[in-house]
Amino acid sequence: MDIGKAFTFPFEDEDWLTKLFLGAIVSAVPILNFAWGGYTVDILKNVIDGNSRPMPDWSDFGDKFIKGFFIWAAGFIYSLPAILIACLPLGLLIIPISSEISTESVSTPDAWTSAFTGVGLIFLCLLVLYLLAFSFYYPAVYIRFAQKGTFGSCFEIGEIIKIVSKNSSKYITAWLVAIVGGIVVGILVMIVSIVLSPIFCIGWLLSWVISALASVY
Repeated sequence: MDIGKAFTFPFEDEDWLTKLFLGAIVSAVPILNFAWGGYTVDILKNVIDGNSRPMPDWSDFGDKFIKGFFIWAAGFIYSLPAILIACLPLGLLIIPISSEISTESVSTPDAWTSAFTGVGLIFLCLLVLYLLAFSFYYPAVYIRFAQKGTFGSCFEIGEIIKIVSKNSSKYITAWLVAIVGGIVVGILVMIVSIVLSPIFCIGWLLSWVISALASVY
C-alpha cells in the first residue's frame, strides 16, 4: 500500500492543473457538481484497473454527471436514518425548552422534562455513531459502484462488507489517512488564506483559487 502515491498521483499527470481547475469550477456550481462526483468515480475505476495515470479527462461530461447523481442518491438514501434520528432529538429537546419558557419562572426541570432531555441526548449519541459508521463504510460503496457502475450495486450490502472485511487493515489505514490528510490540507489552506487576505482583491482571488483547487485535491 503506497500512501505517498495517494498524495502525489495528481501531479504526475501532465495536465493535472487543467483537470483540477476544471474540477474546481464544476464542483462549485450547484447541480453541475454531480459531475465532480462522477469524476471521482472514474478516478477510482482507473485505480482499480491499474492505470498509471488515473486522472481522467473531462470528456463524457454527461456520463460523469449521471454517475455523480447515482452516487449522491445512494448517499442520500443511506443518510435517511441519520436525518430521522436527527429530527427526533431536536423535537425532544425543544419540548423542555418550550415548557420552561411557558412558565413564569424557570424552576428545576420536572421528571418529564428530564426524561425528554435524556432521550434527546441518547438520540444525539446514536446520530454521532451512525454518522461515524456511515463515513467509514461509504467509501466501500464508492468502490463497489466503481466496480459495477450500476445504481443497484450501491446497495449490495454483502459485497460492500466484504470489501471492508477482506482488506480491513488497508481500508482502515486509507480511511484514517483521508481524514488526517483532509484536516492537514484544510489547515494549510486556512493559513495561506489568512496570509493573503490583507492583499486587496488579488489576495481574495488567490485565496479563492487555492481553496477551490485544494477542495478537489
